[in-house]
Amino acid sequence: MIKISVRMVLQTLFFGLLSLASAGQGITTPRIPSPAAVVTQTIGISTVTVDYSRPSVKNREVWGVLVPYGWNKQAFGAGNEAPWRAGANENTTIRFSHNALVEGKPVKAGTYGLFFVVNNDNTGEVILSEDSRSWGSFFYDMKQDELRAPITLQSIPFTEMLTYDFTNVTKNTANLVLNWEKKQFPVKIEFAVDNIVMANAAEELKGTAGFNWQGFSSAANYALLNKTNLDQALTWIDKAIAQNNSFATLSIKSGILKELNKTGEAEKLMNDAVAKSTENELNLYGYQLLNAGQADKAIEILTLNTKRFPKSPNTWDSLGEAYFTKGDQKNAIINFKKSLSMNPPENVKINSEKFLKQMAAL
Repeated sequence: MIKISVRMVLQTLFFGLLSLASAGQGITTPRIPSPAAVVTQTIGISTVTVDYSRPSVKNREVWGVLVPYGWNKQAFGAGNEAPWRAGANENTTIRFSHNALVEGKPVKAGTYGLFFVVNNDNTGEVILSEDSRSWGSFFYDMKQDELRAPITLQSIPFTEMLTYDFTNVTKNTANLVLNWEKKQFPVKIEFAVDNIVMANAAEELKGTAGFNWQGFSSAANYALLNKTNLDQALTWIDKAIAQNNSFATLSIKSGILKELNKTGEAEKLMNDAVAKSTENELNLYGYQLLNAGQADKAIEILTLNTKRFPKSPNTWDSLGEAYFTKGDQKNAIINFKKSLSMNPPENVKINSEKFLKQMAAL
């Protein structure tokens, strides 16, 4: 009989476990030298997301040495000439939720490998590759390029850790910038926001948003405010009116008709809207007219509000502002004092007193 000692059993078990550990995947541990990072920016209703790793300068000479100028031949992988991986470790990736323009060139929605070329004269290139899953640029293949565009590098204060950020964010655009050492790589990104919002609205209105008037009203109002897709907006607001015939919906349709040069229809519909308005709606409409430079029309609407709601101090205060804006101090003082005589809420009182003090009438 063969005798097996306890020591032999333990040794066999130990080496077996060691073999399994080496064959399997280890635990996830922190990436100390070049930690992972993600930065996302919303532009309109679209998002741009960059996933990358952040190397540090660590007193090294970066440009032309750590990061070679131009294209450089890779020692590993495909052994090809490649651009800079624009970070560390795996591919730096950039994801667009919708079709975009990058440096003025069209790019379809999706995820791309992000690369840069840096030259010794502060010129460079941004490159988007359809290969977003490789390690660094070792397997870069220019045949998979989705986009290549020239960029101009900028000088910046020293930045120890490579950092991506977004600057100059507007309704439609933003600049994606890579900052490292004393160089910045800016890339302009742009979305056709109004078209994207309208297309998205059409889809959302096929869902739960299409079962209430607010969904159609908000879509039509966006189109009106941004002067886009007005014919479609007219269809949407008619659906909203069918469910809720009110100042809110009728005033939007009036605005759309006005933009479509149907002035007569627009004015008639606005009169219908005014007839259905609440105190706050009429007050807001008066201020909209005032801000649009239509002081006389604003006075007409706000005077109507004082007649409908004569016991509201706020209506008299608002009418006072309209007269003040027009330059009619006499009537402004009369209406502000009328408001103060009615024991107004604190915010209305403060506003009336502020204007009276400006006119040395208090």
